[in-house]
Amino acid sequence: MHYKTLPAFFGIFALLVMFALPAQAQDDAPGDADSGTFNEKEIAAAAGNFFGEVSEGLASVIEKAFADLGRPNAYIAGTEGSAAVGVGLRYGSGTLYHKLEGDSKIYWRGPSIGFDLGGDFSKVFILVYNLHDFRSMYKRFPSGEAGYYFVAGVGISYKQRKDIILAPIRTGVGLRAGINIGWVKFSKKKSIVPF
Repeated sequence: MHYKTLPAFFGIFALLVMFALPAQAQDDAPGDADSGTFNEKEIAAAAGNFFGEVSEGLASVIEKAFADLGRPNAYIAGTEGSAAVGVGLRYGSGTLYHKLEGDSKIYWRGPSIGFDLGGDFSKVFILVYNLHDFRSMYKRFPSGEAGYYFVAGVGISYKQRKDIILAPIRTGVGLRAGINIGWVKFSKKKSIVPF
């Protein structure tokens, strides 16, 4: 390389380095758009620990939720029981895990009505989307039992109130069958009153 071309070479090299470094720093920045959400591996690990293993059905419904809704910023792990003879009731309790706000105990309950008979007790793992404040969870969410996606004994459905979307994943569905509508009310205190 001729000595007259060295300044041009170093100038181009300096420009390349200058433009490459900010891009790398930006990729590693802690404020990236997904930093306040759980990725699919984190959710699969948490659900696997909660249910005892990551079965093929569980992996499939988690994959479906991520394909449909993206990355959740919270999830609930808990248990619930329900019973119905036309009119039904559901009660549950668990822990709400938020990516930025930490953990909190949470309870839920709600009535339903429809062509519905039986009872169940199950573990439930609820993916929560667009929850920016715990207090936003303490509301009524419309509920229905007809819209499930099932794979190998694991089911998922979606419920929405304004921007917040819930994706409950259930196993141990039990002997409750039929179609119903109603709501689920979440709270930070336990209550037997379903309304």
